[in-house]
Amino acid sequence: MNTEERRATARNIFGAAVAAVLPEKLIADAVFLQGDTLRILDKEYPLQPGRKVYIFGSGKASAGMAKSLLTVLGNRVAGGAVVSNVAAGDDLSPLVAIQGSHPVPDARSIRAAELLIDGLSALEDDDFFIYLLSGGSSALVEKPVNSVSLAEMQKTTRVLLHSSVPIQEINAVRKHLSQTKGGRLGQNTRASGAVLVISDVIGDDLSVIGSGPFYPDPSTYQQCYEILQHAAVWNEVPAAVRTVIRSGVKGQLPETPGEKKDSIRHFLLGTNRIALEQARRAAEAAGLHCRILSASLDGEARQVGEDLVALARDVAGPGGLLKLPACLLFGGETTVTVRGPGKGGRNQELALAALAAIGRTAYILLLSGGTDGIDGNSSAAGAIADSTFFQEAARQNLPIANFLAANDSNTFFQKIGGLLETGPTGTNVMDITLLIIDKEVL
Repeated sequence: MNTEERRATARNIFGAAVAAVLPEKLIADAVFLQGDTLRILDKEYPLQPGRKVYIFGSGKASAGMAKSLLTVLGNRVAGGAVVSNVAAGDDLSPLVAIQGSHPVPDARSIRAAELLIDGLSALEDDDFFIYLLSGGSSALVEKPVNSVSLAEMQKTTRVLLHSSVPIQEINAVRKHLSQTKGGRLGQNTRASGAVLVISDVIGDDLSVIGSGPFYPDPSTYQQCYEILQHAAVWNEVPAAVRTVIRSGVKGQLPETPGEKKDSIRHFLLGTNRIALEQARRAAEAAGLHCRILSASLDGEARQVGEDLVALARDVAGPGGLLKLPACLLFGGETTVTVRGPGKGGRNQELALAALAAIGRTAYILLLSGGTDGIDGNSSAAGAIADSTFFQEAARQNLPIANFLAANDSNTFFQKIGGLLETGPTGTNVMDITLLIIDKEVL
C-alpha cells in the first residue's frame, strides 16, 4: 500500500466498525413484534390485546434507538420521552425528544431527569415500558440529591473529568449524589420493563453504563470517599458534596439500591467487541492479516500511543506476531490528564503521541477514533498518525511536545490534516484504535 491507500483502508475499517453498532441495526436484530407477543433477543413478553408500550431513554444513541424501535412497534407505542446529546433530527412522535447537556450536566439535564421521573412514576402496575440506555446518559440526565445544587454537581463533574479518574469511579461518585443513578430511577415506577443497552464501558458492566439508572449499585459511600482521596481531589469538590459523602459513610443516608428489581430486565445489544469483530472482517477483506488484541485498552492516552507504536515495530520485525501487511485492533477507552488549555480528546492525544513515536518510519499507520464521532471537546472523532503527517509537522515547524503539553492535539491535527471527522454517529461503544503495518510501495 502507498500512504493514501493505507489511510483510506484505515478509515474504511473504522467506518465498518461503527456501522456494526448503529442503533437501527442493533434494534432490528434484537426486537420483534408478532401479534401480541414482543420478543427481545431470547425473551418473550406477551402483551394484552390493545395494550400499548411506553418508550423512555437517555444517552448518545437514544434518539436513533427510539426511531428504530418506533418502526418495529408502530401504533403499539403509547408515548414516552428520550434524552440525547443532540437535537433529534427526526419526528419521534408520540415520544417527547429533548436535548440534555454533555459532558457536564446543566439545567436541561435537570429538566430531562424530571420528565423521565414523572413519566415513569405515572405508569400503572400492568403497564410495560422499554428504556433505551447508552453512553452519555450520566450527564444528559441529572437531578442531584436535595442538599447538592446543580452548580456543585457541575463542579464535581469537572473536577473528576479533569483528574483522569476512571469512568467506573467517576460514576460511583455521581451515583451517590444523584436521584436518577445507581438504580434510583427504577425506584420511581411500579411497571415492568426492559432496558436495552448499548455499552460504552470496558467489560460492559451494567452497573456502570449510564451510571446504571435501573441497575443495582455495588458501590458505597466509603468507596466514593476513597476515590476522591486517592485522586487527591477531596478538597477540590464542593463542601456540600463532602458532607453528603461523610454522612453516607456514617450510615446517616441510605446507600443506592443494592438489589435487582425482578420486574425490570436488561438486554445488552451493542458492545465494543461487536464493532471490533466487524473491523476485523473489513481488514481481512482489504487483504490484511488481522488480529483483535484487546477490547480493554485503557491507561494514559499518550503513554498508550507510544506503547502501541513500539508494538507495531515488534510486529514488523523478524518473527513478528503476524504476516505483513498486518492490522492490529484495540477497543476500549484511555484517559487524559488535562494540564493545558488546548482543544482535543483522548483519541487525538493518543494519535499525537503515536505520531512522535512513528517519526519517519514509513510502514506504520495508527488511527484512533471515538465510535460516537466526538472526541473530547472537539468536533473530530479522532486522528490518524503516519510518517507523512510527521514530515508535514516538521515542515510547518510544529513541535509535537508543545502541543502535547498544552493538550492541544486538535489544533495540531487541524494544521497538518490528520483529523478523523465523521460527525456524531448516533451510537457509542467507546473507541477503536487500529494499526496498519506494511512495507510502503512507492
